[in-house]
Amino acid sequence: MAVAKRVETYEDFVKVHGLLLTASGLPQSLHYQLFRKLSSDTFDGGAHFRIETCDGRQRRLVLTSDFMPKDSHVFLVDHAWTFRLSDAYQQLREVQGLAERMAALMCLDDIDSNSDPEETNESVDGVSHRTGTELRVAELVENEINTAKENGKDGAVLWLELEELDIDDDTLLSLDLSSRFPGLLALSLCGNKLENMEIVSQEVTKFGNLRALWLNNNPVVDNCEEQLADMVLQRLPNLEIYNSRFTANFGEWALGFCGGVYVKDNPGRVHQVDRPLESVASLDLSNRCIHSLINKAFSAVELPSLSYLNLRGNPLELNSGGDLLEVLKGFPSLQSLEVDIPGPLGETAIQILESLPELSELNGVNASKILETGKHVIDSMLRPRLPEWTAEETLADRIINAMWLYLMTYRLADEEKIDETSVWYVMDELGSALRHSDEPNFMVAPFLFMPEGNLASAVSFSILWPTQNVQKGDECTRDFLFGIGEDKQRSARLSAWFHTPQNYFIHEYEKHCQKLRLRSLISPSIQSSSTSSIHRIDESALCVYTDIPQVEELLTRPEFVITSEPKDADIIWTSMQVDEDVKKAAGITDQQFINQFPFEACLVMKHHLAETIQKAHGSPEWLQPTYNLETHLAQLIGDYYVRSRDGLNNLWILKPWNMARTIDTTVTDNLSAIIRLMETGPKICQKYIEHPALFNGKKFDIRYIVLVRSMNPLELFLSDVFWVRLANNPYSLDKHSFFEYETHFTVMNYRGRFSHKNTREFVTEFEQEHKVKWLEIHLRIRKMIRSVFEAAAAVHPEMHSPRSRAIYGVDVMLDSSFQPKLLEVTYCPDCTRACKYDTESMVGGGVIKDSAT
Repeated sequence: MAVAKRVETYEDFVKVHGLLLTASGLPQSLHYQLFRKLSSDTFDGGAHFRIETCDGRQRRLVLTSDFMPKDSHVFLVDHAWTFRLSDAYQQLREVQGLAERMAALMCLDDIDSNSDPEETNESVDGVSHRTGTELRVAELVENEINTAKENGKDGAVLWLELEELDIDDDTLLSLDLSSRFPGLLALSLCGNKLENMEIVSQEVTKFGNLRALWLNNNPVVDNCEEQLADMVLQRLPNLEIYNSRFTANFGEWALGFCGGVYVKDNPGRVHQVDRPLESVASLDLSNRCIHSLINKAFSAVELPSLSYLNLRGNPLELNSGGDLLEVLKGFPSLQSLEVDIPGPLGETAIQILESLPELSELNGVNASKILETGKHVIDSMLRPRLPEWTAEETLADRIINAMWLYLMTYRLADEEKIDETSVWYVMDELGSALRHSDEPNFMVAPFLFMPEGNLASAVSFSILWPTQNVQKGDECTRDFLFGIGEDKQRSARLSAWFHTPQNYFIHEYEKHCQKLRLRSLISPSIQSSSTSSIHRIDESALCVYTDIPQVEELLTRPEFVITSEPKDADIIWTSMQVDEDVKKAAGITDQQFINQFPFEACLVMKHHLAETIQKAHGSPEWLQPTYNLETHLAQLIGDYYVRSRDGLNNLWILKPWNMARTIDTTVTDNLSAIIRLMETGPKICQKYIEHPALFNGKKFDIRYIVLVRSMNPLELFLSDVFWVRLANNPYSLDKHSFFEYETHFTVMNYRGRFSHKNTREFVTEFEQEHKVKWLEIHLRIRKMIRSVFEAAAAVHPEMHSPRSRAIYGVDVMLDSSFQPKLLEVTYCPDCTRACKYDTESMVGGGVIKDSAT
């Protein structure tokens, strides 16, 4: 290996960092500028940008320079926090000042208190609490009357707002509002202390002309919502809006209110003249609980100027999709529409646009762009996910939950190997203030500066440069999913940062579940093949090639002889994957026996295993709900939303497709974390077994060894010996424990403290602890294992090979009801433990020694 040289000149810089510069995407014209800033440690972003607070829980970055042309500058962005995921919680607790800085950066340090000062009925300056309330309300009522008189309305108040005034039932009775305001059209009593359903309904239904009534945020609504609504709506047939929702009698007044025609200063009249909705161009009817849109007032005759319409969040179940589309076609000026997708108008955005070809915009996205890209989740008005926490949560807990909105990642590698675990980092305050845009004006990329010319000296930064011309005052944005299009589930992945339409994902999940319910095992339509005999006619020894030390050391029977050349072997027993290229290079032919089956990836790669089982069996009880995040992210998100809606456990485990020993495996209940972890490599997401069977309070799983002699006909040999793998720490669902490897994982012979448990000893103690019979559990496990290989044989007939044999490790866990759950299947399992310990069979009897068998 060449000796590293310190970077002193620009030529040195390019030579050492050439691949990194190319990977970053930084224009070549900015390479020298980057070299100078790295060499001088120049952080000059503060001279060009300003960080602003917006929406209370976000920050944004604004350009303060007069003008910044495209590709004109490059800025260094420091990394405020760099860590491995397993170390995150510990670092937040132990590194001085880290939690405080992260909390400030993530807008977690300013807690808005929602608690009111303690309320009492004690006298203050001789005035009781209730008397004070009555005085405030009386004063407000008099002000309303005087204002009406000043406006020439002769004291005829038509719109009255008495909100958050601590009005209780007795106060409401004493006000006698109906006598003072008999012509009232709109009344709001939101945020008071009304409790008695009879009193409230009695008083509010005295207003015969009432069009809108708001009782939101009163105890009576929380406790008697349906009964109160029935009483009010029966007695007020002209009411069009009740508690912000449209009633079945909605009409011109309700539409005028949503269209900005009717407001407090212009509440309208009981009997309107002319066409008050004629000038309404924009109408927001979102979340009004509208069941039917077919209404005399909602028509092109009454709304001829309507160009923008928002129908989100309404069930509209009383209208067919065709009827709704026909109604909307009647509006000649309608250009922009916002609806739920899928929803009452159709399953897809393209379907809606084809039915309403005059639309130029759907959900804030250009119609032609939708038709060109075939975009799935159409929504440009996505609300950002903002950090949420409870008063009881520590600062570290809040940061762990919120950090997925800010994290970025990379993985280190050199000429010899790639790091097994990813590095996560948070950019400094300037970098973290960059918000997302589908059409960004800046680009950000991680960059490792190696001043000594080697990885050991590397310092991580991010580099920032403009990709568009930017004017003073413009917000500076980046694309959180740069380079990721709809072919890689872009819209679904945006759910990590934004509240995307839940109904779309729930619909995708429901379709997925329906497909699984319809599937059942179908026997392959092929002729049974015979399994070739491995014995020689002359009974001479068989030549075996192996690269597995245990086989070479312990295969001492006279029927076999070891050879060092694969091409000379009758049997090849190897730990490496033998593909066509390997066969050609080693001279291996189809007449040799080999310890692997064609396309056994359908068993030993986690995403293929789940797919194989789901194709054959649908959703068997022994397979936890499993999603390939590279293809079924939308379905997983839908499952997550349904569980959240129904109050079910939402703890998931993410596993790489093809990594062993729980490398890059994470347990989390955070949806943003699940989506962001896709960035460290392809994974499955599987419902975590939150209530496993425990052994002395600790989690465990079991490794079974299966010999497959033939896939067609299916011939399996299940070893009576199994190995128990125990976690070191007592099991816990405390969220802090998810970072503890020795609590939630059981593979300890590569890391952690490994403790062997004799199988017979385990079974005896387990039966005593749980009062169960192990034989019954074993029979269920055996049935499950056979079902797994039946699935592979049925779904993948390409596995049928008469000259293949293989040993697989099958990992199983028991839930708290002692039902088996499949974890994974491994190729050529590590036999070190099998050869190291004498192990007693628990089913067939006898003792298996580590000597030759």
